[in-house]
Amino acid sequence: MEAVTGQKLIDKNINPTAMRLLVLDLLLQQASAISLSDIEKALLPADRITIYRTIKTFEEKGLVHLIDDGTGSPKYALCKDDCGADEHHDMHVHFYCINCKETFCLPDSKIPDISLPSKFSPSEMNLLVKGTCDQCAE
Repeated sequence: MEAVTGQKLIDKNINPTAMRLLVLDLLLQQASAISLSDIEKALLPADRITIYRTIKTFEEKGLVHLIDDGTGSPKYALCKDDCGADEHHDMHVHFYCINCKETFCLPDSKIPDISLPSKFSPSEMNLLVKGTCDQCAE
């Protein structure tokens, strides 16, 4: 698995340090988005600043995207492969489960086109749906 994660970092022009490999491996294991504090807890006793810098590097290089799910704690999830340092292409719906408190990327649920007045120039868009996830509904 380390070779795959290392190559994923190299493909995004990220130097594959030990910490970056650990953080990426943790992100690859997640079924839902994860907060910075949860990453820190999972990787104790790793340095918090190093983890923060790693996540910020991943975000800048188009490896992860930030999700504001309204909880006050931003979450992070892996991007699609076509995201890069210049532009994220993760224009999909995010779902926050009010029961289990998990945030999910729904890449097959696209954000509909929004018609804005001509003088408005959007730089990013986020659509968050809140409700009960499929696991909690059972």
